[in-house]
Amino acid sequence: MDIKTVADKIIAGDRRALARAITLVESGRSDHREQAQALLEAVKGAGRQAVRIGLSGTPGVGKSTFIESFGCMLTAAGLRVAVLAVDPSSNRSGGSILGDKTRMERLSRDPLAYIRPSPSQSQLGGVARRSREAVALCEAAGFDIVLIETVGVGQSETMVAEMADLFVLLLAPAGGDELQGVKRGIMEMADLIFVNKADGDLKSAAMRTCADYAGALRLLRKRPQDPETFPKAMTVSALEEEGLSKAWATMQELVDWRRANGFFAGTRAQQARYWFDQDVRQGLLGKLDTGEIPELMNRLGEAVATGEITPSAAAAQALAKLSE
Repeated sequence: MDIKTVADKIIAGDRRALARAITLVESGRSDHREQAQALLEAVKGAGRQAVRIGLSGTPGVGKSTFIESFGCMLTAAGLRVAVLAVDPSSNRSGGSILGDKTRMERLSRDPLAYIRPSPSQSQLGGVARRSREAVALCEAAGFDIVLIETVGVGQSETMVAEMADLFVLLLAPAGGDELQGVKRGIMEMADLIFVNKADGDLKSAAMRTCADYAGALRLLRKRPQDPETFPKAMTVSALEEEGLSKAWATMQELVDWRRANGFFAGTRAQQARYWFDQDVRQGLLGKLDTGEIPELMNRLGEAVATGEITPSAAAAQALAKLSE
């Protein structure tokens, strides 16, 4: 692969080159990882920045519907939108359905939008291991907004906050009370909470849920990266496309404030250090699959299973071998 040619095509907005590049960075092959690293260095010179929006929520809350309605509103305003959707992988077969693009039929036909579903594989935290690198490629391709849709599993799904400028949590009407809202974890990380499905018979329930979470947010400690009145909770209806323009205006307000006060660049710098640390840790874990270590792990695993040795003692032996 000619890295410079591919990089130039990505910067020029070539969708096919972008798709090939994301496939490359998602590959676990050692030769592909070397090419991916060279490609990311090559496109870094474009110096482009998109607004990165992480979106999480429980299954069935309407994430795909929200993204489609929200994305179409943005493209109607002339903005280029990339959607990186993470689909859960089976622990048994390793496969994923990757059906998010099918759900967003209207947005997938929009020439200003790009939708890329990716499997979560064994990655925890709601995102794929290489989602951050896919975001960088989409930025280099000239997209103005990058939406990162997480798997959608629950309170621990916070890793997307480490690659996004804004972290939006989507909730369903009657999905919790004020006590649920003050729980640590995903609630504490969210910049904005949108209570979706605020339409029809659910509208009054959505208003009550929004009020509960707004009260909960006031109880949480105020963060230095938030202006007054943030974080906040709002109601939206992705189905009827109500509240979306106000939601976008609120996002812009927060991004503009953080840029003006130095938090935007500072947060991205902290995120870069976080991912450096994660890559080193993943690299060390990868050593478990090389050399004599797999055989040692199997032998120690059998000894642990038969009770010949405790798990802690076996782990100490494996770690000692790694440090040789």
